[in-house]
Amino acid sequence: MTRKESLEPNTVLKNYFNEDKKQLTYTGRTGLECIAPLFQTAEETPQPIPTQIIGSVPKWIKGSFLRNGPGKFEFGEDKFTHWFDGMALMHKFRIENGNVTYMSRFLESDSYKENCSQNRIVVSEFGTTAMPDPCKSIFSRFLSRFEIPKPTDNGNINFMRYQNDYYVSTETNLIHKVDPELLETKEKVDWSKYVAVNGATAHPHYDPDGTTYNMGNSYAKQGTSYNIIKIPSKGPETEGTLQGVQIVCSIAAKNSTRPSYYHSFGMTENYIIFVEQPIKINILKILTSNLSGASIADSITWDPAYDTVFHVANKHTGELHPFTFHAHPFGTFHQINAYEDEGCIVFDLCCMKDGKLLSVYKLQNLHKDGQALDQVYNSAARSFPCRYVLPLTTDSNTPQDINLIPLGYTTATATKRADGMVWCTPESLYDTTMEEQGGLEFPAINYSKYNTNKYRYFYGCGFQHLIGSSLLKVDIHSKELKIWQEEGFYPSEPVFVPCPDSTEEDSGVILSAVVTPHKEKSTFLLILDAKTFTEIGRAEVPVHIPYGFHGIFADQHS
Repeated sequence: MTRKESLEPNTVLKNYFNEDKKQLTYTGRTGLECIAPLFQTAEETPQPIPTQIIGSVPKWIKGSFLRNGPGKFEFGEDKFTHWFDGMALMHKFRIENGNVTYMSRFLESDSYKENCSQNRIVVSEFGTTAMPDPCKSIFSRFLSRFEIPKPTDNGNINFMRYQNDYYVSTETNLIHKVDPELLETKEKVDWSKYVAVNGATAHPHYDPDGTTYNMGNSYAKQGTSYNIIKIPSKGPETEGTLQGVQIVCSIAAKNSTRPSYYHSFGMTENYIIFVEQPIKINILKILTSNLSGASIADSITWDPAYDTVFHVANKHTGELHPFTFHAHPFGTFHQINAYEDEGCIVFDLCCMKDGKLLSVYKLQNLHKDGQALDQVYNSAARSFPCRYVLPLTTDSNTPQDINLIPLGYTTATATKRADGMVWCTPESLYDTTMEEQGGLEFPAINYSKYNTNKYRYFYGCGFQHLIGSSLLKVDIHSKELKIWQEEGFYPSEPVFVPCPDSTEEDSGVILSAVVTPHKEKSTFLLILDAKTFTEIGRAEVPVHIPYGFHGIFADQHS
């Protein structure tokens, strides 16, 4: 269905980020259904099984829809405390000749194997700190409290491609190569063996020639920096895992002991945009977590005393733009798209009033029901799509107190102040209909053709619950919203697959794995016509699938 309401541009966002920096007050939701079964351990399905097709599957879709997410939440008597901690369960929907098969396998990471062998949680994860081995002597257990915690290799966030190989990743320095056909775990790769980073995001960006960019922090004696990483496309001179990787640019953290947490970044044809947000990481607390018992999640806090700051770097030369661009404090996890226009960077991303959302996803919250679940949901900030515009022509001669944005199609502004700071205000990319859907997250676009280019449409999940409860299509020009929703079902991140030789931006399909907490209902792969946002078909899977994070479509030529 499609709904649209006229709304004066920027009205909602002015309320969302008003002068008091308080979010617009939304009417609380009640009667949310229990979704606990979506965060319980699942069995793997290591051999492909057939699905039941309802409707049809376009025969031009040929490839594998690969997804990743937590799938095991306990070992013996030990239970993980946070959704992000579950052991990685990889999923594959193989689509060919109008048929779909499904399989899944656990990532055989060192963390998974060590936990299995000892039947307890041995390796600390994002929200769970592993306790010392009870079989050790008291003295050995005491000494282990003073050890620096080793990073997990539980790559449960996303699939990605580097130099034609497929990897799964979390946000530490350890990733795993994976065979996309059999979902077999291959070699473990340590970023720090190639470049000076202590981790990297699970959301790289890709140039058309196969060059890949990512970002990772470096914690050193001289200070903390955010490093932009470049991985060249595979060629005769770069045979082997991640050969030729280099740091393009280092951005110094405003506070070395409390750098910003980030989950993704922006990229245009020529620039990388890094958002230094007021979600802060307490490095000392992490280093002493074995002693204190604090988890990484406990070490991340929201500090609105800091502005949100946009840093811009030339991705070819590594040169940093001499000006940073500031905005009211907001939190962000996922960017939508970015492109260059008339000397500006247009940067679209999902924004929320604060960065406290990580604590919401503790498993004790996700297992609640009734009024307790309603209270958790109503206390959480919503994420909404916003557009910021960064004027790259800003220099010492730029006049003060005037809007520096020449683009006639946006209400976003940027003003140089007397202190030299460039202050940015956003445009909202939505109308009140999206408020009814609980905002938008897990954004997606027609990436292969419109990433770094001016575009019109993006897709995402509406969040009328703590997880995706609907699929949304947004027309940036009209703010029109199209919605797919079915009661009792929870769609995952949408992935756009373009039609062969398509010329229109929204000519293609949306793929989403739709799960349910109801035993009498079936999980299914949903296929939507991206243009009309109507269902073409679904492939029902006869096994339970937990709610997951991210994935990609690997076509038959990949």
